[in-house]
Order: sequence, then C-alpha cells, then structure tokens
Amino acid sequence: MNEFALQVSDHIDQIIRSIPLFKVELSMSIGFLLSIACTLVFDRYWKHSSFFISILTIISSFAILLTQYDYANFGFYGMLTLDKTSFYARAFIALGLLVSAIFLQQHFAQKEFKKRKGDIYSILLAAGIGMNLFSMTTHWLMAFIAIEMVSISSYIMVGYFSENKKQSEAAMKYALFGSACSAVMLYGLSLIYGFTGDLNFASPRHLQGLIAAPEVMSSIAILFVFTGIGFKLSFVPFHLWAPDVYEGAPTPVTAFLSTVPKIAAIILMSRLSAAWISTPFYFSELTFMFVSIVAIVTMLFGNLIALRQTDMKRLMAYSSIGHTGFLLMAIIGYTNGQQDILFFYIFIYVLMNLASFAFIDVLEQKLGSTNLQAYIGQGKKLPLIFTCFSIVGISLIGIPPTAGFVGKLLVFTSIFEIYQSGGDLIFLWLLIIGALTSVISLFYYFKIPLYSFLKTNKEEEITPIDNKISVMLVIGVVLTILVVVFGLFPGVILK
Repeated sequence: MNEFALQVSDHIDQIIRSIPLFKVELSMSIGFLLSIACTLVFDRYWKHSSFFISILTIISSFAILLTQYDYANFGFYGMLTLDKTSFYARAFIALGLLVSAIFLQQHFAQKEFKKRKGDIYSILLAAGIGMNLFSMTTHWLMAFIAIEMVSISSYIMVGYFSENKKQSEAAMKYALFGSACSAVMLYGLSLIYGFTGDLNFASPRHLQGLIAAPEVMSSIAILFVFTGIGFKLSFVPFHLWAPDVYEGAPTPVTAFLSTVPKIAAIILMSRLSAAWISTPFYFSELTFMFVSIVAIVTMLFGNLIALRQTDMKRLMAYSSIGHTGFLLMAIIGYTNGQQDILFFYIFIYVLMNLASFAFIDVLEQKLGSTNLQAYIGQGKKLPLIFTCFSIVGISLIGIPPTAGFVGKLLVFTSIFEIYQSGGDLIFLWLLIIGALTSVISLFYYFKIPLYSFLKTNKEEEITPIDNKISVMLVIGVVLTILVVVFGLFPGVILK
C-alpha cells in the first residue's frame, strides 16, 4: 500500500513539474472555455465577444511562448518536448491562427447565417491546442490524440458552414476519408506498440523493438502510421480529399486547412526522420529514399493536375499538394542539420498561402465567383488586388526577388550538398523534379495576370465593382509586402 502511495505521489510530482512546460496550451485551453461561455451567454449582447476572446487568447499564448525561447526540456514523462523546433512551430501556428480568426470574422460579417458564428472560434482554438501538441511530441500516443483533435476540429469547420449540397458532400468526404486514415494509423500504432512496448519513437527501447521485429510486419505498421500523417499533409496518395474540400469549404476554412495543420504535421515528420536516421534500424536507410520518392510523386502530381484547373480554390489545392513535396524536401535538409531552412520555408509558405486566399476571398466577395473566367479584364478595375496577387504567385513559383525564391534556393542548396557528400542518384532526381515542377507552376500561376491584365472582356461590365478597402485586403497587401521584404532581406528571419 505504501509503495502504491509512493508511486501516486511520484506521478503527481511529475505532472506538477511538467505544468510550466504546458503554459501556452493551458492558456489556450482557458481561452477555449471562455470562448464557449461567451458564445452561450454574451454573444446575444455583443456578437463579437467570442471573436475578441479568441484573438486575446492567441495573442496572450504567443506572449507566453516568447518566455520559452531557448528553453529545452521534457515533460509529462517525455510526451512533450520543448526545444527550438517546437518554439518556431508554435510561433508559426499562432500566426496562422490569428490570421484565420480575423479571416473567419470578416468573411461572415456581412452574411446571414442561422447558426451561431461564435462557435467556430472555440473550434479554431481547439485545433490550435492539437497542433501545438502535435509539434511538441515524439510520442505516438500524444501524436495520435493531437491528430484527432485537429482532424475533428477540421471536420466541424468544413461541415459547420455548409450551405449547399456541394459543400455538404465535401464535408462528408473529408470526414469519411479522415476517419478511415485515422483507423488505419491506430492499427499501425497498435502493431508498433506490440513490437516495442514503448511509443516514444526517439527512445532507444523503441528502436531496439523495431530492429528485433520482423521486417515485413514492421514495414506494414510504419506504412499504416504514415497513412495518418499523409492525410494531414495531403501528399500522394492521401491527397484525394483536398481538391473537393478546398473548393467546397468556405474560403477562410480552406485557407486554414492549407497552411496551419501542415506546420504541425511537417514538424512531426521531421522529428521522426531525424530520430531514425543513422540508427541500426533497417528503415533508417530507407527514410531518405521514402521521403524523396513521396516528394517527387507529390510535386509532379500536384503541379501537373493544377495546370488543368479553372477554379482558383481548386488550383490552390493542387498547388498546396505540390508545395507539400517541397516541404518534404526541406525535411531532408532538417535531418542533415539544416533546421533553419525548414523553419524559413514553412514561415514563407504560411505567408504566401494566407495572402493568396485573402485575395481569393476578396475577389469572391467582389466578383461573386472564384473561377478564373471571372477575373478577365478586372486588372484595370482592381489593380491593387491583382498586382499583389500576381506578386504572391511569383513567390509561389520561386522567382526573385521574392521570399519564395530564397526558400526554394535554400532547399535546393541543402539537397545538392547531400547529393555531393553521398552521391545518391535519388537526390539528383529530387533536384531535377523540383526545378521542373517549379517551371510547370509558372504556367498556372501566370493565369492570374494573364486573365486579369492581358485578357479583355468583350462584353461590357454592367454591374459596378465595389472598390471599398476591406480588412482582408489590407492583410493580403501586408503579407505581400512581407513576402517581398523577406525576399530582399532574408537575413532578417534567417540566422
């Protein structure tokens, strides 16, 4: 009995010692509860109360995060890891959450909607907590819980605002495909736990268990686990949900799905690759090969299919799939000790994607469509929007003097260094396909200035266009300026 009491006391002490590491997520949890309370009680008196609480929560959690800079520690029996990687990941997540919250508020401000709009902000904060945990862990159980938090929140965000059959169908496809991937991942984790008796993928005991397990069974288990991660990253062949969901969901939700959850998923994939590289585990020798092949197929598929798209949201869906391939390339640089390149590219990717969807949303409000045909001849009427949108497209291609060019150059440089040191042909192919798909992306991103400035509409526009400056337009312009500034002065954020 005394021994049991002692164990309970030790567990309590461990939890108490770990709480300071959980301050950021604790503040977000409090904000989550307050947001729900505001939606139930105060929104009837002040309809923006839950939005205000969510913004305050994100800002306060970021302020607490700044106190953890250069802080390295483990908590909750090694389930949470505080280091440089988790710091930058959570900083990028906070930026994405802040813009997404403003995006949602602005998008639905002028729309009549029967459901309570305040509920979406508490869901956004719940997703933020999951993504933070996702980026802080090397423990499979915590990773799965975090994935489910983000996934369920995402399903609700897509389905909550569905207004027609197409949007409801997109939400249903997303939930069904995601549930299937989660079930497969959980089965893979159960196999891995059976082989190792330990779920911390960075621990020696975990690796020893995988080494001792039959290669065929451990391979099946690992591939099952990658199903769940692949769903969040939407790399091929787990990308099938992305185009329909991106097109069917409201634009702010699409902007969120294409950026913020990918940050956490890329960080988890990076930690996993770094933990397994240079170990006796047989899959460690194949990790580079696996990531490289997936990156090549994803870049080719995403960029080639994007060429045929006429809807901007669907085009950006395939563009996002293509950029996932580049993020996987950056993971290879991360495992080679070049973490700053991955952080830089993630940060720039978030800026570029959020800016793109900000302009898509503004144009959707003004023109009533996200189809490229609606952009014909509108460049002269809306020069600021289409000029900035074209600059963001240039950055997504990777043309100087934008930050997208610097990010891709750094990724290519890191892969070339690995190729020079090892001489593996897979890295050479990775460089060739990466350069080729960047050229391919030029053809579909060029449609933005082509349709808006170079093509003319033969029929006169009867309906006047509202040229009023909105908050989302300001945010889009600011993000565009940052993309150019960081392209000219990358040293500001790259150290």
